Amino acid sequence: MNSTINADPAELAKFSDLAHRWWDAEGEFRPLHQINPLRLAWVNGLCPIQGKTVLDVGCGGGILTDSLARSGAVATGIDLSTKVLRIAQLHAMDAQTDNVQYREISAEAMAAEQPATFDVVTCMEMLEHVPDPASVVQSCATLVKPGGWVFFSTLNRNPMSFVQAIIGAEYVLGMLPRGTHEFAKFIRPSELAGYCRRAGLDVVETRGLSFNPLTQRYWLNSNTSVNYLLATQKPASLPA
Repeated sequence: MNSTINADPAELAKFSDLAHRWWDAEGEFRPLHQINPLRLAWVNGLCPIQGKTVLDVGCGGGILTDSLARSGAVATGIDLSTKVLRIAQLHAMDAQTDNVQYREISAEAMAAEQPATFDVVTCMEMLEHVPDPASVVQSCATLVKPGGWVFFSTLNRNPMSFVQAIIGAEYVLGMLPRGTHEFAKFIRPSELAGYCRRAGLDVVETRGLSFNPLTQRYWLNSNTSVNYLLATQKPASLPA
């Protein structure tokens, strides 16, 4: 692998090994299937995506990308895992999803190739898996058109997130495969907001994502102590 690519080979291998399970709603990726309607509704509520061009960075098997296309967007998903992208493409064919395509390319390379191209960029549950998340944020900012929206979601870094997202989700409840997350790569909301501001993005809204293990229900709220989402917007024009 080219050492200049902002990706961890071990992370790519981890998700490639599970690629065939991506669209099993009761399998290892069940949490992604469960939170996807919440993510989609949140994005669509802030920026209606009907007819918009949308780029999903770190798309994985295409759970969000596919739903964006089915909601009326012209969607592109990018990832660096060949196996995972094949699963996304096969699902799109099987489900006959229109207006969706997938590419094996990094966010940085895509930004160099297609700056200011997309109305909306999403980057969900991806930043905590790369060596340089600030570089991905900058690429997302480059890819979106002036006035466009960029949406992120990731995990906070604190004792509570360690207990809930790693000990609880991976070891106690078995919601995720062990080793899915590395605590040191979690990102505090203040850090992510800083990356966004340095990339020229205005932070518009922050939301928390909570889970009740007894009811198996997720919901959005103001508690950003574990999972959280950040909505940002690129200024329509540079200040004079």
